[in-house]
Amino acid sequence: MTKRSIFASMLLLSSALVAPAALAQDAGPAGSSTEATPPTADAADPAPADDDQPDVSIPGGSDQEIVVTGRYTPNVVRATPEVVSVLSSADIARTGEGDISGSLQRVTGLSVVGGGFVYVRGLGDRYSLALLNGSPLPSPEPLKRVVPLDIFPSNVIDSTLVQKSYSVNFPGEFGGGVINLTTKSTPRENFLTFSGGIGWDSETTNELGYTYYGGDADWTGFDDGTRDVPKSLAAAFARGKPIIEGADFSKDDLEAIAMDLVNAPTTLLQQNNHIPVNWSAGVTGGLTIPMADGELGIIATAGISNKWRTRDTLQQTSVEADLSGDPQTSYNRVVTDNRVVVNGLLGFGLEIGDHKLRWTNLYIRDTLKQARLALGTDQNQSGRDIMKQDTAWYERQLINTQFVGEFHFDRLKLDLRGAYANSQREAPYERSFTYVRTNLPTAQDPVGDKFVNDLGGNKGDATIAFSDLNEDLWSGGVDLSYEIAPRITGTVGYAYSDTSRTSVRRAFQYRASNLPIPVQQLRPDYLLSDASIQLYDITLLETSAQDGTAAFDAALTTHAGYAQLQAELLSGVNINAGVRYEDAKQTVSPIDLFNSGASSIVDTNLNNDYWLPAVTLTWEVAPDMQLRVSGSKTIARPQFRELVAQVYQDPESNRLFRGNPSLTDSRLTNAEARYEWYFAKDQRLTVAGFYKSIDNPIEAYTSISDSSVNTSYANAPKATLYGVEFELQKYFPLDTLSDAPFWSSRRFVLIGNYTYTQSDISVAAGDTTTINGVVQDASNFFFDGSPLTGQSDHLVNFQIGLEDQDHLSQQTLLVTYASPRVTSRGPSGQPDLREKPGISLDFVARQGINLLNKEIELKFEARNLTGRNYEEVQEFGDNRIFFNRYKIGRSFSLSASLKF
Repeated sequence: MTKRSIFASMLLLSSALVAPAALAQDAGPAGSSTEATPPTADAADPAPADDDQPDVSIPGGSDQEIVVTGRYTPNVVRATPEVVSVLSSADIARTGEGDISGSLQRVTGLSVVGGGFVYVRGLGDRYSLALLNGSPLPSPEPLKRVVPLDIFPSNVIDSTLVQKSYSVNFPGEFGGGVINLTTKSTPRENFLTFSGGIGWDSETTNELGYTYYGGDADWTGFDDGTRDVPKSLAAAFARGKPIIEGADFSKDDLEAIAMDLVNAPTTLLQQNNHIPVNWSAGVTGGLTIPMADGELGIIATAGISNKWRTRDTLQQTSVEADLSGDPQTSYNRVVTDNRVVVNGLLGFGLEIGDHKLRWTNLYIRDTLKQARLALGTDQNQSGRDIMKQDTAWYERQLINTQFVGEFHFDRLKLDLRGAYANSQREAPYERSFTYVRTNLPTAQDPVGDKFVNDLGGNKGDATIAFSDLNEDLWSGGVDLSYEIAPRITGTVGYAYSDTSRTSVRRAFQYRASNLPIPVQQLRPDYLLSDASIQLYDITLLETSAQDGTAAFDAALTTHAGYAQLQAELLSGVNINAGVRYEDAKQTVSPIDLFNSGASSIVDTNLNNDYWLPAVTLTWEVAPDMQLRVSGSKTIARPQFRELVAQVYQDPESNRLFRGNPSLTDSRLTNAEARYEWYFAKDQRLTVAGFYKSIDNPIEAYTSISDSSVNTSYANAPKATLYGVEFELQKYFPLDTLSDAPFWSSRRFVLIGNYTYTQSDISVAAGDTTTINGVVQDASNFFFDGSPLTGQSDHLVNFQIGLEDQDHLSQQTLLVTYASPRVTSRGPSGQPDLREKPGISLDFVARQGINLLNKEIELKFEARNLTGRNYEEVQEFGDNRIFFNRYKIGRSFSLSASLKF
């Protein structure tokens, strides 16, 4: 299979080139009267090429007059008063990515880190803001307030705008940039499209992996009731007391609850030597209904994807400052994920004259069924062999409904928006078992070479947890623009958002005394069978509040008003300036589930207001060249989960996280200069330099406790970040190569970008940081001169290829490189943890054919052709500790869509 993969990679490299996309239409000559309005959801949605051609009508009569009507669509990148990048639907399709985060990593200065979180210019996801049609989004992630963009399938997104310079019409939480996703809207014609595809992975498909039964409907991403909390446990939760043996719960009560839990379907790990192929299916339809003075458009889409991924990982830790000697822990862990994403979108668009109304409804459900099996050593267990197995089920769900209205009255423009969004995450039946090899014979076990689990002694354990997160977000806004004079427009606006989150995690250990050796050797489902529980008095012990809080409430309410002026100061010199006032109250409070009346957890109550100015000056130095200079002040707030002293295990990294209630807001000062040369239609060269100064940046740091890796957060005193960006997009017509019809409409395309970034944390003598209410020396957590977490010195993206301008035929080669970046500060003075993303080479081919007067699109994808591996490592001289290392594997997929 390896030989076949290498052969396929070489064949593709020798026969295929890439075709990137044109980002937008040409803006026209300098000094044209086209107004460059601030970017909104519609600004990121350039019309198709056909819509740029005006309609021509010749009225009757002897003196015939030609009347030209139509819509002029400028180059969005050039015409907006800010620094932006745009991914149109054609760009997204050309990358072939299944979700929007994969497409965004092709944008200049952007990188995607673990689980679909976008980093802009090396700043972590907390410094990026994601909007859907201009409205904020809630997150289904316990660790984040920022929504992971990998949950957005590309089939529901029409375009994406990335703005890197701040303008006051956006929320103040704008560190690296804002990412505005625009969903599909009013169709231009009636259509119905069916699609489907299959894929395979060299490290997963038809290879060994692990899974567990679960429920009959697991393949759909919906639980069939197997994982519902049993009635006896739900009743125990409702009593508001810790579920432990004592006055509130007898041993018989605890045994009864343990027997009510679903056992074998959620416990028994099963080996699968032939992991299935990946597959997906979808349907999209659109309808346009003519009306008096306008039209009503309806669009709907639904899709499902079912993908498998197996990672054979090496995970280690060390307690030595120089990483010398044997690792403290070292595990070879095989992790198999079965990820199912179900999505649906229903949108209505009404256009009446110059007025537009849009109502969009989005549903996304992202489910991960995970099975893990590990074998390794732990020095706390005298170096004895240890076997760990884990089974889990994580449901993430997003429901969003929003209304947008755009009303034009001659020189006055009114924009209204309102939205409600709900996100949920449920993780029932998170099970974990630890077995220890005895290595020594006993009277009961003369062989002495067996894995045993004594349930809570010093040889193994078994745990189970139930987690539930719910977040509601209400938002609204109004923008009023007035053309004061030709080329002078003033805008005022108001925005409101209210986010509330509740998170509960109830964790338990199984406990027993003096289990016989033969029982300790039983596999997990037999060990916790009803017979074992009754015969050997196996009970449950709640551990929810032993390390942090079992539940918390969080809220963030913001009110903001802004004023902005966009004007042409001189011929070819434009300014966009404004100021935003933003008031925010952010609270995070532990919930006293057990009515204890006291808590050691510090509440968070941040009540801050800010004046945030921003100005961008654009000078058209020539008809096809312009210079931009911008400056602004923005903020970054700590995310909910970073503030909560509640333990959470990340299924991606197998790492424990715990928040810090003492975090404070970060303040940023931003500056940028950019040169743009639009030397031909759809072609450009840009060079930019940027600088950011950050007070109190929030950084992750790592500690090791009882052989477990724990990550938390702290405010560093200060940091700076600066860098340069380069982008080139160029087309080469190929009709000059030959008179053959094949070359007449084809062109060679080159698009590339490079970002160089440097950052450093400043820690001076006497600087402090606060951890859980305790003021500590900042040098205990941060090294002076260290880079910010998530920042790569070098980011490179380029695409080269062939495309047909008259018919759908594209062959695209995509290369991405990111240099090593810090993922977390090292524990106890150790070197930082660094991820090494390396080079990724992908190939995408799309071909349109017409069969029986039906449009068919065929697509072939080949990912990670270089076979790069994932590495997160600590290094001190020649000493290396691999926090996480595994083969990513090469993946291939075939898909087709049929349009009626």
